[in-house]
Amino acid sequence: MVNLELYRVFYTVAKCGSLTKAAEALYISQPAVSQSIKQLENQLGVSLFNRTHRGMELSAQGGKLIFAEVERALGLFQAAENRIAETKESATGVIRIGASDTIFEYFLADKIVDFHERFPAVKIELMADFTPITIEKLKADECDVAFVNLPIEEEAELSLFGNCMRLNDVFVAGEKYKELADAPLSLAKLRKYPLIFMDKNTIARKSLDNYLDAHGVSLLPAIEVGSWELMKRLVKKGMGIGVIPREYIQKQLLDGELFALSTDPSLPTRSVGMLLPKNKTVSYALHCFIDYFHKEN
Repeated sequence: MVNLELYRVFYTVAKCGSLTKAAEALYISQPAVSQSIKQLENQLGVSLFNRTHRGMELSAQGGKLIFAEVERALGLFQAAENRIAETKESATGVIRIGASDTIFEYFLADKIVDFHERFPAVKIELMADFTPITIEKLKADECDVAFVNLPIEEEAELSLFGNCMRLNDVFVAGEKYKELADAPLSLAKLRKYPLIFMDKNTIARKSLDNYLDAHGVSLLPAIEVGSWELMKRLVKKGMGIGVIPREYIQKQLLDGELFALSTDPSLPTRSVGMLLPKNKTVSYALHCFIDYFHKEN
């Protein structure tokens, strides 16, 4: 019997040229993608891909021979699914989305509004909290999908799809320390100034501390805060120098309320990732949201 899912995985790997990218597109783990390819190769008795330093390439005696037929077949199945979907007025149900206030504001808000306009019958519940708490809520089945600050430790029961949004942390100052924006600063030189960091239990702070430790630099904050908005306000008032993702302060930088400082070395790029439970059936409403979200990104 033909296993359609194996051919769907084969097609996705061929289109993406990468096991990792295919796993992200299919919302399954990379080992699951590899296992599906091996299973199909065993069934057909031929190698479907050549593994190269550039990624996965279709083999001349296997993958290239069947790709066109597989693409046509999957297209027919997709057309059948679309015909059924057209008979439905809209997706219904509830989607519980977990994320931090900042991720909701700067990353998800517009997407959620657009999705709601497309699927007005779907009720959307927003659960705002810090990333560690959001992860625990997802594991406890208190939300259906979570958007979290990376990096995080791997969780056996969760699937992570990363790089939904890039975050470029920068040291920022208000008018009081504006002159520091004129020339690059060493990280060690920042010890001379009052610093404002996020709470030590946040992913952003842990990432910053790990980076500073790796460079042998110890920076102790004068103030620790629990929100980016409070940090912006304190930095603007001259209470100290903060560390904020550039993506969260675009307006303040353009208005001249805050000034990004150039440091040597510069801070590393972080990202926002999407988490889903591995062993939970995805509802039709959530499937529509994930598919819509994936197309938007």
